[in-house]
Amino acid sequence: MKGLLRWLLLLVLAGIALQLFFVLRIALAATVDPQSTTFQRSEAWRIATEKGRLRWRQQWVPYERISDHLKRAVIASEDDGFASHEGVDWEAIEKAWEKNARAQERAARRAQLRPQARAPKVVGGSTITQQLAKNLLLSGERTLLRKGQEIVLTFALEAMLSKQRILEIYLNSVEWGEGVFGAEAAAQHYWRKSASQLSAYESARLAVMLPRPRYFEKVPNSGYLASRAQTILGRMRGAELP
Repeated sequence: MKGLLRWLLLLVLAGIALQLFFVLRIALAATVDPQSTTFQRSEAWRIATEKGRLRWRQQWVPYERISDHLKRAVIASEDDGFASHEGVDWEAIEKAWEKNARAQERAARRAQLRPQARAPKVVGGSTITQQLAKNLLLSGERTLLRKGQEIVLTFALEAMLSKQRILEIYLNSVEWGEGVFGAEAAAQHYWRKSASQLSAYESARLAVMLPRPRYFEKVPNSGYLASRAQTILGRMRGAELP
């Protein structure tokens, strides 16, 4: 019994130590630009092991040197309530949950007819802050425990960092293609210009890529990409910047 209690105590202490580590990382990010994220490091490792080479393009640029067009486009596409919510959009999560449940039901019916049918795409409903919490500090696994940790870290980010700083770190670290991270690397990779020079349409095209950047990198002439970019272009006028 004492051995069991000792192990439980060690697990609790390990959990507390992990949370303190996360809090210190977030506090440091308020003033120090993160050199890499957990997601970036895992992607670098994947590319290196699968292709035998390291591909990592990233150049940090301050908030004021990122086009306002790109900021508006990403907010309009990914999280239109970013400037006003407290980190989690519960309504969006509820809608995503319902959409995923319907997709699972349809997939189950298809599986009865076609056992080899593809699994349905999972919709997350995550805000920009949630995406940053996941990419900066957590693994890519999809479990309730990891989702709970993501929400805790999301509130910590919102409490310790300004909205502008959250958006700055997000835009400098988000994936925009295989081994392409951040607004500056994406602007140079796709448009041969700096992030500060991106036009409204160029920004909309980049924003639309975010849910599936490695896929859209391979199909730059996708009809969906062009159509969705026009939709985001129309929404950008109403996007509120922090």
